[in-house]
Amino acid sequence: MDKTPNRLIKEKSPYLLQHAYNPVDWYPWCDEAFEKARQENKPVFFSSGYSCCHWCHVMERESFEDDGVAAILNDGFISVKVDREERPDVDHIYMEVCQALTGSGGWPLTVLLTPDKRPFFAGTYFPKESKWGRPGLTDILRNVISQWRQDSSRLASYGDEIVQSLLRRSVSNPATGLGSAQLDQAYAGLKKYFDGEFGGFSSAPKFPTPHNLLFLLYYWRRTGKEKALAMVEKTLTGMRQGGIYDHLGFGFCRYSTDLMWFAPHFEKMLYDNALLCYAYLEACQATGNVEYARVAEEIIEYVLRDMTSPEGAFYSAEDADSEGVEGLFYLWTKDEIVDALGWEQGCIFADYYHVSAEGNFEHGKSILHAIGRNPEEYAGKLRMDQQEFATLLAEGRKKLYGLREQRVRPFRDDKVLTSWNALMIAALAKASKVLENPDCLRAAESALTFIETRLTRDDGRILARFREGEAAYVSYLDDYAFLLWALIELYEATFNIGYLKRAILIAEDMIALFADQTAGGFFFTGKDAEELLIRPKELYDGAIPSGNSVAAFALVKLSRLTGDSSLLAAVEAAMGVFTAEVRQMPMGYVFFLLALDLYLDPPKQIVIAGSREDRRTESMLASVQQFYMPEVTLLFRDIDKPCEDAESFASISGKEAVSGQAAAYICDDTKCRPPITEVEQFQKLLNEFSGRNN
Repeated sequence: MDKTPNRLIKEKSPYLLQHAYNPVDWYPWCDEAFEKARQENKPVFFSSGYSCCHWCHVMERESFEDDGVAAILNDGFISVKVDREERPDVDHIYMEVCQALTGSGGWPLTVLLTPDKRPFFAGTYFPKESKWGRPGLTDILRNVISQWRQDSSRLASYGDEIVQSLLRRSVSNPATGLGSAQLDQAYAGLKKYFDGEFGGFSSAPKFPTPHNLLFLLYYWRRTGKEKALAMVEKTLTGMRQGGIYDHLGFGFCRYSTDLMWFAPHFEKMLYDNALLCYAYLEACQATGNVEYARVAEEIIEYVLRDMTSPEGAFYSAEDADSEGVEGLFYLWTKDEIVDALGWEQGCIFADYYHVSAEGNFEHGKSILHAIGRNPEEYAGKLRMDQQEFATLLAEGRKKLYGLREQRVRPFRDDKVLTSWNALMIAALAKASKVLENPDCLRAAESALTFIETRLTRDDGRILARFREGEAAYVSYLDDYAFLLWALIELYEATFNIGYLKRAILIAEDMIALFADQTAGGFFFTGKDAEELLIRPKELYDGAIPSGNSVAAFALVKLSRLTGDSSLLAAVEAAMGVFTAEVRQMPMGYVFFLLALDLYLDPPKQIVIAGSREDRRTESMLASVQQFYMPEVTLLFRDIDKPCEDAESFASISGKEAVSGQAAAYICDDTKCRPPITEVEQFQKLLNEFSGRNN
């Protein structure tokens, strides 16, 4: 019998469309839903998730596709379904409620609201029936219906108390100042929780959290503490060897369910891969380890192959499930590998990636991983030439990847999010200079063009989501802050002054739309956005860095690039208003501390003036790009394109070529050394300036 769709069939969100044929009478987040709840005096059942969320799928199969559960919801509630990636503003508020009431959060997010949107109950996944010590959804719903019908005012009063608590939490404490002590405390915290055996900074489940690694690299650069760098290298190596990495098709899964990075939660998110790509690139710059560059190249190969639209924008995610089974697409048996590669190559390949006849996962199947494997040592045990062994693995990966492509692929969420695209643009721009790969730059610029043409209104207001020809939702702080970062990375990759000018416009719009002009910091929603219970102001650096953290970081960088110190006013206000939070738990705000680290460092600058047609100019620029000097601002003065725009930036003004020859100006704080025209002398000084001895 054909199913009748509900209201979600008219939406663009893949997550909402997944629920469009549920028997639940779903509404999207809209005024109509809450008006109906008021008219019928019913509570609202609020459910938030995303299309590639495994436990969202489980709850849908158990409850939302069940006629009995649907009957309870349709009779006693008005049900609202939200894609947390489209409406992070709404999700943030009710996730904060869930964390405050239960001590934890996650998706699916389940919240019960009054008709005026005030929450009185919250949780995450609930089984249909009570089990595992968890209350069942049906029991919860029946109990709430009974209480609501007996005395709805009592639940509404509880909702009022929760809202008042949220409002109190949103009021910032007076500033007492931040300094290098918070950097030391964050380092000490990461060191305390570091897993010395496998890397990472938590017990299971273990998340990549690339901004922890970026902070530690900065901290190592500032202090010279080798332990900070060692933690980064251990974690990067452990993740790359683990099953959290896709050894055939590349790219990282969202997290590991164990300590070893062995068994992933198989969904792949664009933001994870963008930030991890960036972290591997910075580690390559810091250490010179080409293996980190190779991982970055593989991540990029995955994103450009599987996660890029024909127009050049990047899709959001790939599901953990295929054919209704988590991880099925990625699992192998030893027989499958031997049949594909032949006995000798298949046995070697299977053993190297820990695939046994018994299997290392579920139902006799195995997750490919290389934990504890050293390819040089392994080749030595086989008495094989290292290059021969590397070729054997590469050929095996290629054959198995081809076979895997014949399987039913996991669902791909093909919506385009401005914020996550901006993170990938930043990573690709970084890659174009570290890897010296112009294809990365072309991909970054193509995605930026998509944002500027398809996700920007005629009045310049950026929108948050694009899918099937429709751009929707005025952008959030993350969109502007991440895009500002991306434009700065593009400038540093190309030295195109146009990117710097665009960055200034984005910064001005971001401050105008989101800055709290009274208390400091940035609101998550713009002043033109829908009015919600509260106007949230996020700082915690969770799965991705917060908008406030990236905004502060990017504004410090932009101030250094342009010489415009007025941009620091918003940064200083944010550092003041968030003092109490950061002091209480520095480890939770590591990307914000990156901004603090950069802010505390005296300005350091390298300006190269010359012609792009001059080989010496290109050699100087390429030399700088290979060093890890995050505190140094690099600018280029193109003498072939003199323009007043360049003169308007105090950081570039006055830096000229010398007698027509390319010249490099190295400036520390307020003092500049005499211009250098010899490439070898410049490279020698770079070694000294960067602290690199080789």
